[in-house]
Amino acid sequence: MGMRLGLEPMREVCARLGHPERELSVVHVAGTNGKGSVSAMVESIARRAGMRTGLYTSPHLCRFAERIRVNAEPIADEALADALTTALDEGPDLSFFETATLAAMLALRDARVDVAVLEVGIGGRLDATNVIPLPRAAAITRIAFDHMDLLGHTLRAIAQEKAGISKPGLDLVLGPVSDDVRSAIDETARLHESTTSKASDDLAAAEYVRHAPIGLAGEHQRDNACVAYVLGKRIGASREACERGIRDARWPGRLETIETDRGRVLIDAAHNPDGAQSLAAYVSKIDGDKALVFGTLADKAWPEMIDALAPRFPHRVYVAPKGRAATEPAKIAARHPGQLASGVMNAYEMARAAVGKDGLVVAAGSIFLIGELRARLLGLPRDPPIAL
Repeated sequence: MGMRLGLEPMREVCARLGHPERELSVVHVAGTNGKGSVSAMVESIARRAGMRTGLYTSPHLCRFAERIRVNAEPIADEALADALTTALDEGPDLSFFETATLAAMLALRDARVDVAVLEVGIGGRLDATNVIPLPRAAAITRIAFDHMDLLGHTLRAIAQEKAGISKPGLDLVLGPVSDDVRSAIDETARLHESTTSKASDDLAAAEYVRHAPIGLAGEHQRDNACVAYVLGKRIGASREACERGIRDARWPGRLETIETDRGRVLIDAAHNPDGAQSLAAYVSKIDGDKALVFGTLADKAWPEMIDALAPRFPHRVYVAPKGRAATEPAKIAARHPGQLASGVMNAYEMARAAVGKDGLVVAAGSIFLIGELRARLLGLPRDPPIAL
């Protein structure tokens, strides 16, 4: 049923199933970028604190089971099948994401996790994950332009949609946001009888992440780590658990370097201008010859993305990712010249030929793209792409 926003279908099914969402102790994470990284860090912190953890994120890179994790491992096929069967039987009219979210709540309830970290899909106010009652802790990582057709065409409008995860008595932890965006979040929070706190105002968290080793690459991850540290404290993790969890966190596909016998490959899930700018800043510090493999979905702001990335790469290869409608590679090449590829592996071969074994191939622009490339390079099983 594609993508839709609204809570009533989920509420009705949850009620029929005895409200599985009420049996979870939740950390709820929203934001344009960084919410997956923060979720991964919080899960890592909770595990280091001795908790049995659940993690629900989207989309997946290679297999659907990656979306639902127990103690950091993708859910077993049998448990996934049971949860999905129940969700499909009880909610035949649910959308894909609503079905996945319901299955996650059922699976994590049955796994008896101590804490369930739930990443918001789109927005917050009307996202399927927002059927949960008052969470144990919650955060908004950062606000940038993405999904404007659903969330609004200004940062204030997008911020207010994401702040819709507020609940009475909840204090939202905020990542780096402008004063104007903060005021928009605060307005919505007050309507829901909740408050906000900037993660960077926590002196212990801010001081630790300033120079500490962080498991995820990129300077922008220090902001995410600060949010995760504060969330970790709010669920009762010790300082040691927060620090170890942040240091040991792993989140595939986010500035992930893959070493192959033919040379290095850097894959990154950047799929909007804000993410592309972070990737460009990271790549600018890497010496040597570099080639970009780039492709986007048609509903993404690809001109701004390629404008940020193209100047960093002497070699560029464009490809149409599988999944829903993709941007035509020829359109991208008309803006910044580059080669056109017939598929992801063809694009990789062209990029590798351009830089040789000692050069770096960077793939970005779509999670569909990097998911396929990662699976092919590492020999991983892969589910078909899901076009919404």
